[in-house]
Amino acid sequence: MPKFFIKTYGCQMNERDSEQVAHSLIARGYERVGCESDADVVLLNTCSVRDMADQKALGKMGMLGRTAKERPDIVFGFLGCMAQARGASLLKEMPHLDLVIGTQKFHRVVDYVEEALEQKRHRRMDDPRFSIVDVEAEIGSQSTIRDQWVAPKQATAFVSIMQGCNMHCTFCIVPRTRGAERSRTIEQIIAEVRALVAQGVKEITLLGQIVNLYGRHEFGKCDGKSPFVQLLEAVSSIEGLERLRFTSPHPIGFRDDLIAALASLPKLAEHVHLPLQSGSDRILKAMHRTYTPEKYLSLITKIRSARPGIAITTDIIVGFPGETDADYQLTRNLVEEVQFDNAFVFRYSRRSETPAADMPDQVDEPVKEQRNRDLLELINASTRRANEKLVGTKAEILCEGLSRTNSARLMGRTRTNKVVVFEADEDRIGKIFDVAIEHANGFSLYGRPVN
Repeated sequence: MPKFFIKTYGCQMNERDSEQVAHSLIARGYERVGCESDADVVLLNTCSVRDMADQKALGKMGMLGRTAKERPDIVFGFLGCMAQARGASLLKEMPHLDLVIGTQKFHRVVDYVEEALEQKRHRRMDDPRFSIVDVEAEIGSQSTIRDQWVAPKQATAFVSIMQGCNMHCTFCIVPRTRGAERSRTIEQIIAEVRALVAQGVKEITLLGQIVNLYGRHEFGKCDGKSPFVQLLEAVSSIEGLERLRFTSPHPIGFRDDLIAALASLPKLAEHVHLPLQSGSDRILKAMHRTYTPEKYLSLITKIRSARPGIAITTDIIVGFPGETDADYQLTRNLVEEVQFDNAFVFRYSRRSETPAADMPDQVDEPVKEQRNRDLLELINASTRRANEKLVGTKAEILCEGLSRTNSARLMGRTRTNKVVVFEADEDRIGKIFDVAIEHANGFSLYGRPVN
């Protein structure tokens, strides 16, 4: 039985794509292993949003070159966004690379793997090197996102509802690597969610590059509700599903019907991740974000009014080209005003073939680093305050498994997406129950199950 190893870089959509590839390989009789040295097939599913993710994947594959010399029968492949962006040029950098498969071809990976393995079995050492590169667009690729493998007691799962993005933010390479917006049908998504729930999954997170713009080009409104809200209602009606989440939305897609859904659909968890990117109107315009700080703040107020107690997290970029100290201070002021439960703060990363890469007044790295540290300190203080408010209360959690930092403990998430660590028997995994929160430490809460 051939064995495969797959490592994922980047976002939750990449995680979901990797699981689709793994499911396809397992269905063909392959065995998944946790170490590349044990594998016959080594696949790296890559990200191109930031330069660091590119460099990590390239560095990993470069190190695997030594393994390739010792075991020339192993198939090595790049999948995903970096593969899509760089294509055949990767073969020049990595002479041992066999596969370069783009973002619209995950459903073809298993066939390409088998073709590469067959070629290696029968290749003479003096044969020219064999490789497969497929980064071409494929019509209907959104419909190839199929069922995924679920581990025993797996409590949560991601479901991709669309591919691509039409927003063209000036810092982002995703429209190039993922293509234009394409949405699956509600029927396809419902069938996948039902299958996951039948396998024991209790919480589903709907994924899309801009998830709340789902179906806007393919499907119409119904009773004044957008296709995304129609989808939320349909998924919420599935018996056995306990919780529903979605990520990541765009502020412009947060219309009144979606805010009403937050108030009326009890399975929707009390957490919204709403990217801000900047608190400066001038920088938002340069980013092509199509909203103002004032509109963002107004939206936050509406969301909190619709669902009291909701947790709000965000993404912020510091050091975007042209960002002055005054622009950064506007971002800092807005962050203080909103009091986010948490945030991902990124230093702007110059990506080739994006408009921002050629903008004047690129910010020096030391300035980016200083702003990054300063904003993280502000965010971390806000996170601590939000967590400390929960000490002495009870919270409903869904137990996901062993704690990552202490295998003697279990961990779960509240409906507001906060991590809770506690001691209990492993038969709690996959179950929903209350935990008494006893103390907070950094980003985690600690407590004990309540009978």
